[in-house]
Amino acid sequence: MPKKNEKKPNPRVAELKSMLPASEGTKADILIEELAFLEERLTELKKLPFLKVHPQHPERQKATPAAKQYKEYLQQYNNSLKLFLKLCGDLGDANEESPLRAWLRSKEEEE
Repeated sequence: MPKKNEKKPNPRVAELKSMLPASEGTKADILIEELAFLEERLTELKKLPFLKVHPQHPERQKATPAAKQYKEYLQQYNNSLKLFLKLCGDLGDANEESPLRAWLRSKEEEE
């Protein structure tokens, strides 16, 4: 019988860990746990209404607390995912030079 504080293993965590190169495995454990947690919370929040409509004036709409929380979690998830992809080496444009840096380099070479 599992203890109260004991967490059951999350299959998503194992899936994310399998995507990482062996050298990055232990470094990213906290990040992977965070990604799995955020995915669960985002899925739960999607089930809730995001807009509250005024009964007499339907043109008046207000974002619910769930919508605000979803937005915050989504931003955090996107940032974490970007970092995770960088660790995996899947971020295609990570090694490419940005157009702004290329322009600055060309200006420096002209001087």
